[in-house]
Amino acid sequence: MRKTTVLISGASIAGPALAYWLQHYGFAVTVVERAPELRPGGQAIDFKGATQRTVLERMGIWDEIQRRQTGKTDMVITDAQGRELAEISGDFTGGDVEILRGDLAAILYERTAADCEYLFGDSVTALRETGTGVEVEFENAPARTFDLVVGCDGIHSRVRALTFGPEADYVKHMGYYYCTAGAAGWGHDPEAPAQRNRSAAYNEPGRLAVRGGNKAAHLYMFAADRLEYDRRDEASQRRVLAQAFAGAGGPVPAMMSELGDLDSFYLDSLGMVRMKGGYSRGRVALVGDSAYGNTMGGFGTGLAVVGAYVLAGELALAGGDHAAAFARYDEMMKRYAKIAGQSNAGRFLAPRTARGMRMRNWFLGSWLFDLMLKYSDNAANDVDLKDYQALVAAA
Repeated sequence: MRKTTVLISGASIAGPALAYWLQHYGFAVTVVERAPELRPGGQAIDFKGATQRTVLERMGIWDEIQRRQTGKTDMVITDAQGRELAEISGDFTGGDVEILRGDLAAILYERTAADCEYLFGDSVTALRETGTGVEVEFENAPARTFDLVVGCDGIHSRVRALTFGPEADYVKHMGYYYCTAGAAGWGHDPEAPAQRNRSAAYNEPGRLAVRGGNKAAHLYMFAADRLEYDRRDEASQRRVLAQAFAGAGGPVPAMMSELGDLDSFYLDSLGMVRMKGGYSRGRVALVGDSAYGNTMGGFGTGLAVVGAYVLAGELALAGGDHAAAFARYDEMMKRYAKIAGQSNAGRFLAPRTARGMRMRNWFLGSWLFDLMLKYSDNAANDVDLKDYQALVAAA
């Protein structure tokens, strides 16, 4: 019997997670990734709640994530003289377990590489749906036809643009930009036991600068309308950051002098994806940040892993009826993905006024912050997971 062929665009987290489940159910999977190889390091990402843990346990990777987790990082907010004003607990920012994005990607890749085809250093350039499949053109590889295509290629998704329309129609700019640079995990040693870390954060209205405890990692955030720059030109991005923090006080001048020695530089806007009509069209679907991304919103990785589990399970149950599977996936994930649209990390971390900064600092020590934590925990479990493996076996 001929296997259903699926092309997945993106090999960060959502793509390999979806590949894992699809190959498990007997689909023929190809993953295309623009980067020339699996990308190591990256930001620390986290999982929260029983729902996300259940999916990871069913994938058989929960113990490995536990083994390779980073230590949580408490963010201490200081004034220009270094005096502590407030603290954002790592228990809030780091979820139940935190791991470097690159480490999680490696775990997923190791469990899919033998049974799935990976095309590194390539990308999708055109999609044309026919009555029986999707004709796909690549930047480098010869054109091929697949039964289904899934965009797992992030908030700037090429698959979404080709299928649904321009990014500006679906990604809302949240009025902020962020930048990360330096050692991933704030100096975490993957060979050492996970331990508690501390970072120092300095605020001015509309600006945030965070330095890891070992000074080898920086995080910046600043308020700005849409900026024009080349996302592939690091030099121009470094100039954007320097302009945004010109004249800043406290530790910022020293941090700017350190920045030239830090690699892994990444600058992007805070964006929120809003797919009003659902996450699929014809034979193409979206999973992860391409479908329900909210930059630094705190739920992105968990949503991606749950979304991959649901989409693959619904496709397996549908027995070839992708339209029915996509409809059920849309219905289930719309409710769960609402949690990704509830926050703007920029307004919280870099308030635009001095008064806003004072209110945020007060909030962090109040009972209202505890209430928000409780809501966050409840929202992370707000979906009824089917046991797709059992259902498929019984079908």
